[in-house]
Amino acid sequence: MTPLFVANWKMNKGLAEAREFSSEFTALFKSTGQVDAGIAPVLSSFQTLKESLGELDGLMLGGQNVHWEVNGAHTGEISVGMLAELGAKFAIIGHSERREFYGETDEAVAKRTAAALAGGLTAIVCVGETQQQFEAKETEKVVRDQLKGSLAKVEVKDPSSLVIAYEPVWAIGTGLAATPEIAQNVHQLIREELAGIIGKDSAAKTRILYGGSTKPENIAELMEKPDVNGALVGGASLKAESFNSLIEAGRAADK
Repeated sequence: MTPLFVANWKMNKGLAEAREFSSEFTALFKSTGQVDAGIAPVLSSFQTLKESLGELDGLMLGGQNVHWEVNGAHTGEISVGMLAELGAKFAIIGHSERREFYGETDEAVAKRTAAALAGGLTAIVCVGETQQQFEAKETEKVVRDQLKGSLAKVEVKDPSSLVIAYEPVWAIGTGLAATPEIAQNVHQLIREELAGIIGKDSAAKTRILYGGSTKPENIAELMEKPDVNGALVGGASLKAESFNSLIEAGRAADK
């Protein structure tokens, strides 16, 4: 399947920085169709990126979060329709920072996921264990439970519209990264769990991304693993050259 690399800019890059990135990235990015790429900027920079990167084939923009309601009294949130109106093609849902710092539950993730899929957005659903859970050897239980809860009562008609991102919390922004073997083992169990939720055929077609201090120096080894289908990238996506290098690694991966 086509590898996917998604930049999660988090609360970074206002208008000036987004314009600078666009100029640098446009000069580097090759639109050959061998890899898919996406950027989830802060919403204030969305239109600027859309105007400057809109002609790049294989590159899409998305949201860092999405709400399940169409509108209403939900301060700080954005709906599926509003994202689609902007031109978004995907939404990141259940990121570990949303879960840890803003109390987002599996139930809320499931509602957001269902709304995104129903509204035509690709849902990038994040799962992953904390360092304490990793050291207690609870990774498998945590990931399986999060998958079940985050996809509860979610109808997946097209497996290409669902993406799972495994992000070990202990590796996010720390410089640490799961070894390729750890990543593959968890990605494999995710695919096995997905088979029981959405069916074996659909699970086989669902892309599973690794997220956790990915960078040009370690992505090639990760991409060699059969169940690693790309990456959800944080810090390394803030520089055009490093994000493009990650995308090129995906282009070179023979899967």
